[in-house]
Amino acid sequence: MSIATLVVDDEPIARHAIVRLLRDDPDIELLAECGDGVSAVEAIRSQSPDLVFLDIQMPAMSGIDVVATIGAERMPATVFVTAFEQYAVWAFEANAVDYLVKPFSRERFANTLRRVKAWLSTGEGVGGATSVQIPQALDALRQRDFLQRLPVRIDEHISFIDVDQIVWIKASGNTVQIHLADGVHEMRETMSALAARLDSRHFARVHRSAIINVRRIQAIHPWFNGYHVVTMDTGQKLRMSRYQHETFLRLVTTGGEKATE
Repeated sequence: MSIATLVVDDEPIARHAIVRLLRDDPDIELLAECGDGVSAVEAIRSQSPDLVFLDIQMPAMSGIDVVATIGAERMPATVFVTAFEQYAVWAFEANAVDYLVKPFSRERFANTLRRVKAWLSTGEGVGGATSVQIPQALDALRQRDFLQRLPVRIDEHISFIDVDQIVWIKASGNTVQIHLADGVHEMRETMSALAARLDSRHFARVHRSAIINVRRIQAIHPWFNGYHVVTMDTGQKLRMSRYQHETFLRLVTTGGEKATE
């Protein structure tokens, strides 16, 4: 058995840990490593792997977005990788080929490979049980407890704002600026950490330092050199990085609000 394998994780240390363990198995043919969702989509489409180790929490384009872009029915056998056990790991155990919670042991990884091989040997890879079970896992994941309100400091007290009020979020070092229609609040939180806690159906990362509420989009206009400008319903204009091509396609082909369904 030769299993063509792709490893997708935005954290180099985690990605390399998986690669090292895979190289110990003579049945594994390592095709490529991807550090983001966009390159993962390209690699899955061009190299047709048998197996993908797919990180869930990635900036700009999450593992969920990768599956949605490829289409669950066309996904290879998939092992979800997550640093957050509370993110519906119970669903992965029942509905995906397998899952790994970082950090994981060598023994746990070996169990995963045994499960994958059994899965593939029975012909339940692409087009088989995976195409049915991945959507179930994604549906379960989407039902997890995303942030509904954010605590912000106003003068000497803490207030809570509904995430629906957020127009966009700007990264500023180890803090983020929460932009509402009527003001700006600052939180001590990294952009990546906050993005992992927001519902990716409602929030999209359009730039390294900007997340937008897709329900507050008014228009998207082409700019130059592959960039686009997103106009929010407050009139705020934000540049969309040309590297967020898949995010752009998701927004313009579903009309913003429908992208959240």
